[in-house]
Amino acid sequence: MASLLLHFLVLAIFFQESESVSTSFNYTKNPQVSSLRLARIQKHLDKINKPPVFTIESPDGDIIDCVHKRKQPALDHPLLKNHRIQRVPPEMPKSMRRAKTEAVKDNTNSNSVEGSKRLWQMWHQTGRRCPNGTVPIRRSSMHDVLRAKSLYNYGKKSLRHVAAMSARRHGDAPDVVSGNGHEHAIAYTTGSGEVFGARATINVWDPSIEVVNEFSLSQIWVLSGSFDGSDLNSIEAGWQVSPELYGDSRPRLFTYWTSDAYQATGCYNLLCSGFIQTNSRIAIGAAISPISSTGGNQYDITILIWKDPKLGNWWMGFGDNTLVGYWPTELFTHLTDRATMVEWGGEVVNSRANNEHTSTQMGSGHFAEDGFGKASYFRNLEVVDSDNSLSSAHDISTLAENTNCYNIKSSYNNEWGTHFYYGGPGKSPQCN
Repeated sequence: MASLLLHFLVLAIFFQESESVSTSFNYTKNPQVSSLRLARIQKHLDKINKPPVFTIESPDGDIIDCVHKRKQPALDHPLLKNHRIQRVPPEMPKSMRRAKTEAVKDNTNSNSVEGSKRLWQMWHQTGRRCPNGTVPIRRSSMHDVLRAKSLYNYGKKSLRHVAAMSARRHGDAPDVVSGNGHEHAIAYTTGSGEVFGARATINVWDPSIEVVNEFSLSQIWVLSGSFDGSDLNSIEAGWQVSPELYGDSRPRLFTYWTSDAYQATGCYNLLCSGFIQTNSRIAIGAAISPISSTGGNQYDITILIWKDPKLGNWWMGFGDNTLVGYWPTELFTHLTDRATMVEWGGEVVNSRANNEHTSTQMGSGHFAEDGFGKASYFRNLEVVDSDNSLSSAHDISTLAENTNCYNIKSSYNNEWGTHFYYGGPGKSPQCN
């Protein structure tokens, strides 16, 4: 009787969500889902969706749960069984400029920056916020999980991702197509091999996605370990459009981590245990608002990832030096000590539907040479050294596997420091 009741309850939740899901993509390929699978999914959702103290309904349909910070998913991790949430503020990197989430009109005139009082995320439009002592967590739904290839794959990058990373490190030429379904336009450090963090400011767009299982993202990678083996450690943050993960085409703030080359550890956002959130205002996985427009205002976000020299945890800063949370050092092997490389840039999945290159856009969908107001950019690329000091990233190289589809052009000036434009439209007569 109890199992029958659970079956009807799960089906009720499933069909209730079906009514509210966007129809711009065919998100659920097979609506004939077994009751056993639905029950397994619901059990997983009960595990990651912690009981909220307060709930906020976002205008975009997201449900933001305000969860007590000591009840968040991170602390379920077996390596964090005895972990105490860091209460002592981390030591901020030295020589930090004031970095804001702002609207930029011109990249050569610092007086053209508009006021800094900006909405950061769509759910802020409600005017409501999570109480002190809680953290905002985007609630996962039945449909979110059903869009994934499997319950195990939900919230994880595919193994093809590390194959793409390995291929792009060993390509004979920047424009060689790696053939693994992922394409990039990135800048990366080529210096001493000792890095303790990185920062950049990225303008935010809403690139179009051709099919549901493709994505387009712009992010920072902080890396250590081998690209060829199974020990790669990676900490990542940026913005992404991923219909499969979120059910829509809005750009969203995201994080990712892995300590074994994307095999079994880590996940996006708070979809598994690991990342400890400390901020009550920023919801990882929530939509960013406002966004840039062609020929109009360019809205950008600043992301900082660095290793706290006090306790060794890897912290994330967002916007105006706002602390979001941290990846505990216990999660990692190589990153327990330091990083060896930083990458900045864009990535798309090219599934080659109908045996043609995808039309999924990277960045704004414009090539790098289109410049300010059209192309997407990373500006003020910086790295953190062993003295916990920020400095401009001078020793960098750039790489794009297929410059007919997506490209990158770097430069330097006093206002934007080391910076680059990147992106592209994907499929075209030159890209097929």
